Amino acid sequence: MDASANTINWFEVSVSDIERAKKFYETIFSIKMEEMEMGGMKMAMFPYEPMGGKLSGALAQSDMHKPSTEGIKVYFNGDPDLDVVLAKVEAAGGKVTMPKGKISDEIGYMAFFTDTEGNAVALHSRN
Repeated sequence: MDASANTINWFEVSVSDIERAKKFYETIFSIKMEEMEMGGMKMAMFPYEPMGGKLSGALAQSDMHKPSTEGIKVYFNGDPDLDVVLAKVEAAGGKVTMPKGKISDEIGYMAFFTDTEGNAVALHSRN
């Protein structure tokens, strides 16, 4: 792998109810997600720059996508301050499982929440 390349190329958050999960993530991040079907999967895309080649990730519902609180953790960008996102989590149907905590002055802050599908997800921000 090219040392200057991003390690993450794409991610999928497993969901059991695409509409419920889409509403949750649109609410907490104040975004709009485009839905599509591909290869037998229902997907809702996180914002991305198609012409800039900067892919992102998606919510994915299929027989091979099983939501879980165990396994790989995705850290979503909570900039400029993850408190803004955390404040929306429980009202949108999720649960804050670890409040905002400082990692270090250089790295910033992190927090964890469980989404409407039962996935353990993390946030990171500089402030």
